[in-house]
Amino acid sequence: MTAIRITDVTLRDGMHAVRHQFTLEDARDIAKALDTTGVDIVEASHGDGLGGSSIQYGFAKEDEEAYLRAVCESAPNTKVAALLLPGIGTVDDMKRAIDCGIRVIRIATHSTEADISEEHMQEARKLGLEVVGFLMLSHMTPTSVLVEEAKKMASYGAHCVYIVDSAGAMLMDEVTQKVSALRDALPPDVEVGFHAHNNLGVSVANSIAAVRAGAVRIDASLAGLGAGAGNTPLEVLVAACAKLGIDTGVDLYRAMDAAQDVVRPRMSRPVIPDRDSLTLGYAGVYSSFLLHAERAAERFGVDARDILVELGKRRVVGGQEDMIVDVAVQLAQNRVRQTKEVEST
Repeated sequence: MTAIRITDVTLRDGMHAVRHQFTLEDARDIAKALDTTGVDIVEASHGDGLGGSSIQYGFAKEDEEAYLRAVCESAPNTKVAALLLPGIGTVDDMKRAIDCGIRVIRIATHSTEADISEEHMQEARKLGLEVVGFLMLSHMTPTSVLVEEAKKMASYGAHCVYIVDSAGAMLMDEVTQKVSALRDALPPDVEVGFHAHNNLGVSVANSIAAVRAGAVRIDASLAGLGAGAGNTPLEVLVAACAKLGIDTGVDLYRAMDAAQDVVRPRMSRPVIPDRDSLTLGYAGVYSSFLLHAERAAERFGVDARDILVELGKRRVVGGQEDMIVDVAVQLAQNRVRQTKEVEST
């Protein structure tokens, strides 16, 4: 029987879906529920990682250290991870997170910028952390380039390297190709992971394709809570894996109960492939851009889908959230210009 390790991202990626407004009570209740399910790792931080609470990415409701401590104290049987994006989070942020109780660090870069993770990964290894590399927006990068970036992360000390479908833009064939290539290229002691978003409605299918191609770490979240149309729903993934003979180590009923009774009542909106989140996957845009694009659309009186499609054409990446307003303003100006042209004819 194939065995995989599940990392739950409800308390990190799920923060995007609630505008980073989980309270300490929310964090404790969700962490306690996850601690009973058998997931291997629980990830917790601002949606954009350590140090992400800011005017650009959105202010979190709670202090970062208090949030991490609440999760670590409430999940004593589960390893807790934090996400770190070099350029947002720092080595000092990582050290403070260790003091709060984290045991795993997941260091994320754009899929062609693995080199900026070297310092953080090497320091994390010295500090005794389990180190995971995250190659974000992997759909934008050819497989051969992705392999070379993954090799860099492995050389820096990553125990595992993830292909991250940040836009929910991949389909099963691409997942299979890219995961297989990484598995063939990396040393046997470096695991391969996969992180999906459900913008095209195929996160579970993509995750299973990844497992069949050699990934042994898969990300999921309770009720699929996450950016865009959400992440791979933990309870659905566990059920599908059980039917396929894939051992997740997760108790299905407890995952179902945690999703239904603990997370769904805290969801401010359904995380589904609606017209805007579907557009993310179609256009290949970073899933965390969704709420920012919807706010800009309302502010400037344009269609959020037009904003997202234009961002996709410009191949924007994480950290370029300021482009959302620029595109919205340009679309609004174009509309005014077109209206005047029509009126003058």
